[in-house]
Amino acid sequence: MQTTKTSVIGAINMLGLAKRLKLKILQASTSEVYGDPSVHPQTETYWGNVNPIGPRSCYDEGKRCAETLFFDYWRQHRLQIKVARIFNTYGPRTHPNDGRVVSSFIVQALLNQDITVFGDGEQTRSFCYVDDLIGGLIGLMETGPEVVGPINLGNPAEFTMRQLADLILDLAGSRSKIVHRPLPQDDPRQRRPDISEAQRLLGWRPTITLKEGLTRTIPYFEELLSREGIAEAVRL
Repeated sequence: MQTTKTSVIGAINMLGLAKRLKLKILQASTSEVYGDPSVHPQTETYWGNVNPIGPRSCYDEGKRCAETLFFDYWRQHRLQIKVARIFNTYGPRTHPNDGRVVSSFIVQALLNQDITVFGDGEQTRSFCYVDDLIGGLIGLMETGPEVVGPINLGNPAEFTMRQLADLILDLAGSRSKIVHRPLPQDDPRQRRPDISEAQRLLGWRPTITLKEGLTRTIPYFEELLSREGIAEAVRL
């Protein structure tokens, strides 16, 4: 509940500030608004399939509510808004314990711990390197007032969790083994953005492949884990 409350209160506070100062404002929304999608790939016109009372719903519904507030301010106050729906971003400076699958797999691999894959590992995600995402966000902010979004920003290349784990094991030279755990409730089976609108309106598409992005990201975690006491602190 705290996640939803924080997201909504933060959105209201920032919208009020942008209104008073007559500034353009960006909502960093998420692909989680699509829930466990029944449409694949996901377009911005898809309303989503979110369980409003499930264990994931605080984050999902918090972001959905924040989007609603942004569009209310746009309609009622003509506030210049931009709404981006971000898909699975990764890269250097990610916190090792943030719960994201890429950082979790990398840390486990570098510590030669078991790689935890939920379910059969065939569920898919699309991973966007941080530099590509920043380019998309800047492009969205530079559009005119007629472009408000929502706009999907993500890499349309789709990978299973097993493929991601195998690639990280290879690139990290790890001795870790892959172990399977039960799939969490409401965990999406497929996730891939349709970025047609981003291409049409922003002239944007990601250019960094997953392998290239991981090659840039793994050394950051290696350096982080080499610091005294850090490896023990981030053991998963």
